[in-house]
Amino acid sequence: MTKAQLPVFEVNELRVEREAVILHDLSWRVERGQHWAVLGANGSGKTSLLSAVTGYLIPTRGTIRIGADTFGTTDWREVRQAVGLVSSSLGHHIEPGQTAGDVVLSGRDGQINFWGRVGRTEAAQARRILRRVRALHLRNRPWRVLSQGERQRVLIGRALMARLRILFLDEPAAGLDPVAREDFLHFLGELAREPRAPTLVLVTHHVEEIMPLFTHVLLLSQGTVLAAGRKAAALNSKNLSRAFGAAITLGKAEGRYRLRIARRKRTGFAVAR
Repeated sequence: MTKAQLPVFEVNELRVEREAVILHDLSWRVERGQHWAVLGANGSGKTSLLSAVTGYLIPTRGTIRIGADTFGTTDWREVRQAVGLVSSSLGHHIEPGQTAGDVVLSGRDGQINFWGRVGRTEAAQARRILRRVRALHLRNRPWRVLSQGERQRVLIGRALMARLRILFLDEPAAGLDPVAREDFLHFLGELAREPRAPTLVLVTHHVEEIMPLFTHVLLLSQGTVLAAGRKAAALNSKNLSRAFGAAITLGKAEGRYRLRIARRKRTGFAVAR
């Protein structure tokens, strides 16, 4: 198999155990040209899977391959430079005085904060990327005054500073108001249409965030794969009901998904008088 024929990444029989089993022998394969959404209830294993694939959580057994590189036999610090991660947890480690330009530059070597000297080539690249993520006007603005939506775009810019093959988005719309969320999701659509766009993997709780750009869905339940494949086949009312433990009806309007959840019966708790 040539390098061009290799999957973007592949997980085989991945198991993660700590005090209990978190991921149960999970397998997942992502091909070139695909963009995935990962769904599941709290505790389904989404964050653990993401942490394992990006090398921040050591699996108990199983294999993780990104292109031709296999976790455990390759220096994963180098592999990470081709794997972008946008997560609110990352933003917590950025110094308040770092400018948006500093944050983007920090992605060049996978740093969290940037304190080095800037060469002419790197400065020009950072400006191009800030323009690409619609944040050039923020380049001299400190991190502490950026809105949540602005921070997410700057973090994507930081990820794009490296030669990305994959961009993982860990609930990137969390904390955004409805207008900012829509703006951010449409921005992702623009990014995915670019000729050299990385493979996008969105981790979310919300089907409304699964824009038309996403071609495939991975649905997790209690650390196992409940469904995986093309969006039209994997994302349906039956699978969502099983994943979230409730009677769910999936609808669609104007290209966007919507959920209707049946009201549960009262639990019988009495109110003291």
